[in-house]
Amino acid sequence: MNIDLSGKTAVITGSTAGIGLAIAKGLSASGANVVVNGRSQQAIDRAVTAIGDVQPSGFVAGFAGDLGSAEGCAALVSAYPACDILINNVGIYGPQDFFEASDALWERLFEVNVLSGVRLSRAYLPGMQKKDWGRVIFISSESALNVPADSIHYAFTKTGILSVARGLAKRMAGTGVTVNSVLPGPTVSEGVAAMLGAGENPETSVEALTTEFVLKSRPSSIIRRAATVEEVANMVVYACSMQASATTGASLRVEGGIVDYL
Repeated sequence: MNIDLSGKTAVITGSTAGIGLAIAKGLSASGANVVVNGRSQQAIDRAVTAIGDVQPSGFVAGFAGDLGSAEGCAALVSAYPACDILINNVGIYGPQDFFEASDALWERLFEVNVLSGVRLSRAYLPGMQKKDWGRVIFISSESALNVPADSIHYAFTKTGILSVARGLAKRMAGTGVTVNSVLPGPTVSEGVAAMLGAGENPETSVEALTTEFVLKSRPSSIIRRAATVEEVANMVVYACSMQASATTGASLRVEGGIVDYL
């Protein structure tokens, strides 16, 4: 299958590392112009270089800013007022006992994980609708369906994303604009590695750490390992393609079979 996104512009939030960077690389390799986002210019510069290594002739730009506020989202839209593909990937996570999670933590996760996508979709979807073509992807999580007891605050935001994406797909009914969610499971990324304490034991690889986590904390996994960021990005790139024109309002799972129902 030849996925050709030449001439399309993609905005990928939270894309200087991990799944977001892999998505940006995949979209660039498919011919899209990409706009990456992170909180520091240094991180942006590293991401732009990494994407250029994959697609030397591609167009890559960056926006340094925190999208966990209305002002940050407005600044991104002001800098890049139109796009064909919006990937709402930015998110924060981490285990926290329910009785120790403060209101401020709940509010911060809601602002970053949910409202950033709401605000940017509200800004970009009218332009897509006018052109009768567009793709919006919300990066949710298997935790949206398989709620972990130690991350209820995080799961809440990821479940909320599913509702927003499904509703927006219906709102775009009859147009060439599709809206979907992608649900990764545990993934071999910098963020997960840091959460699991990678580096504390130099003899233990990140792959071994994540596999141990999956076997212990997600025993229903069928693949019995964490996914790679590229495996998640492959699903996202397909959902953004011309070939995925009949896929909308869907929750596309890339979680290795952890969610134990059809």
